Amino acid sequence: MEKIDCLGDICPVPIVRLQKKLAQIKKGVPVMLVTDHSCTCQSVNDFCKLHNLRCEADEVIAGVWEIMIWMEM
Repeated sequence: MEKIDCLGDICPVPIVRLQKKLAQIKKGVPVMLVTDHSCTCQSVNDFCKLHNLRCEADEVIAGVWEIMIWMEM
């Protein structure tokens, strides 16, 4: 699994970094994006809908989210 560390990054940086991993996701490699900005969760969700991907966000500690992104089978 690929991991994208976006702690401290504000939009649109996490989406730009996710876009660079899009080919890997489409080949079946899930990606975990880690962020400390709640607005990134909605941006990633919108990105996933646009690219026919699935995502699930989990607030692992207060103010830090791990967002799993994968290709739907």
